[in-house]
Amino acid sequence: MGESMRYVDGAERRARLALRHRLTAAGRATTPEAVAASLVALHGTDPATVYLAVGARLADPAGPVPATERALYEDRTLVRMHGMRDTVFVFPAELTAVVHASTGLAVAARARASLVADMAKAGAPDAAWLKEVEESALAALGRLGQATAAELAREEPRLRERFVYAAGKSYEGVHTVSTRLLRLLGVEGKVVRGRPLGSWTSSQFRWALAPAHPEMDPAQAQTELLRRWLTVCGPATEADLKWWTGWKVTDVRRALKAIGAQAVTVDGGTGYVVEGDAGPVAAPEEPWVALLPALDPTAMGWQGRDWYLAPELRPALFDRSGNIGPTVWWNGRVVGGWAQRADGEIVWRILTGEGIGRDAEAAVAAEAERLGGRLGEARVTPRFRTPVEKELAG
Repeated sequence: MGESMRYVDGAERRARLALRHRLTAAGRATTPEAVAASLVALHGTDPATVYLAVGARLADPAGPVPATERALYEDRTLVRMHGMRDTVFVFPAELTAVVHASTGLAVAARARASLVADMAKAGAPDAAWLKEVEESALAALGRLGQATAAELAREEPRLRERFVYAAGKSYEGVHTVSTRLLRLLGVEGKVVRGRPLGSWTSSQFRWALAPAHPEMDPAQAQTELLRRWLTVCGPATEADLKWWTGWKVTDVRRALKAIGAQAVTVDGGTGYVVEGDAGPVAAPEEPWVALLPALDPTAMGWQGRDWYLAPELRPALFDRSGNIGPTVWWNGRVVGGWAQRADGEIVWRILTGEGIGRDAEAAVAAEAERLGGRLGEARVTPRFRTPVEKELAG
């Protein structure tokens, strides 16, 4: 059986990445919804990532901010919520049920048990009290439409209750019920992130009730999420799939079997594609360049990244927790990093020892100028800063 598996080399994987992640000029999208559908999920931990990731993939990137704000806060066709690996993402609204059932339920059960246990250790009120406060807070949020934690606490004062976490430990701290409870409700799919308090780059936000969605069987939801992701990111290894989803390996294997995934050979082992996708994919006709933001879903798409990111570049481009910073791409490879200075200038550096050539550098310079023009007066500092970004930003 192994002899019949087709070998997909790094060049073809980079071609698939370019075309399916809408990074070529010909493949760009017309709406933020189309971008999100193509990528399945946009990292939402850093608010600016969503807008910059969308802008990098729009055919007309002049208006990614108003278009994305419309999708998130007016039409609600995009939803910012907790997802894989207990991380905040932006998903197409039709995927909320899939994400919640496939990944949220298990994480939520652990999160609620942890909160109740932490409160009990601190002598704080019990689970019944917490449930009562939760129901009151959700009712208040329904009346208000959107609200900050402070605004909700004015409606439900018990949210201000404080308790000591990890007493006697080196990481001891004081938690407010609102902080832990609202985060838990987000993981449980009951609330989502609403409009920011400031501009689109602000990390302070309001909460809103989550859109209603049908309950799904977790196994069915896992099958659907894996099918969608593998369609745009295949081939991927079992390790890639386990890392991206945060699932147990048994769940990954069951979902692979359920969608009839086809095995192929990639550098480093066996990869999988959706049924019927094992055939060759040609490289884009034209060379392409992209300046992608920190935590961009393409850069963070796989656990094994050597086929698009040389290991020697990682120390400069990642922080200590494994978060990638802003990256410069040329023809499917990460070749450098970029940053925005205080005066708005976009500056970049090629990190590959052999360089990329004059034509490629000219293309990067032109893309940097376009990005600076799109940002205008806005200033973007990644939430997770990396060595090269900090150095370039000055």
